[in-house]
Amino acid sequence: MRLLPHYIHIVKPRLKHIYLTFNDEGTLVIKSPKISQKHIEQLLLKKASWINKSRDRLDEKKGKALDFGENGELYFLGKAYPLKCIKHEKKRVKLHFDGEGFTLCYYHHDKKTFQKHIDVFYRAEASKYILPLVQTWSKRMQLYPNKISFRKTKRQWGSCSVNNNLSFNTMMMKLPEDVIQYIIVHELSHIKYKHHQKSFWQLIEIFLPHYKMQVQELKKYTT
Repeated sequence: MRLLPHYIHIVKPRLKHIYLTFNDEGTLVIKSPKISQKHIEQLLLKKASWINKSRDRLDEKKGKALDFGENGELYFLGKAYPLKCIKHEKKRVKLHFDGEGFTLCYYHHDKKTFQKHIDVFYRAEASKYILPLVQTWSKRMQLYPNKISFRKTKRQWGSCSVNNNLSFNTMMMKLPEDVIQYIIVHELSHIKYKHHQKSFWQLIEIFLPHYKMQVQELKKYTT
């Protein structure tokens, strides 16, 4: 008998179709209206090839969610640094980066708390690192955002609103500097062009002639 993959099934009665995705931990998620277990099993067998290929692509991604076990690594500015988790007697969690690696000291092993500290680190670094780059590129391109904000998102690296408010994903701090600059130029270009048509990409190419290389590198990372 063929083994079925581990999955999470979320029932949403208003849905008209069945959707298959993977969450941050790499677990298959099925979202659907109410369906039978037999229907799910048939779907998983039918989609087995897609599921395996998608999981392989996820396994190859850089900057994946951590399990906070041994031999962990944390990406910062395109480089993977070792992450050591050390139990100590103080009843608080502390994350430290010394330029060579990360050390996470804890009293209770709590993955959610650990991730929150990593998120705080990325957010602080994003504000210090990305904001000056946005200002530099903004002057160079003569395109000025109305507002700049930072937040952690699961899908987008950046966005530009109709009011020219730019928002950047704090997880950008995982990426190499040239890829970060591509995202910045991409979002600033949306101030002039609110689409992805030829003129939009031509504008990016004026400032980043080799932007396609950065796009390919970006695809290697997960938010």
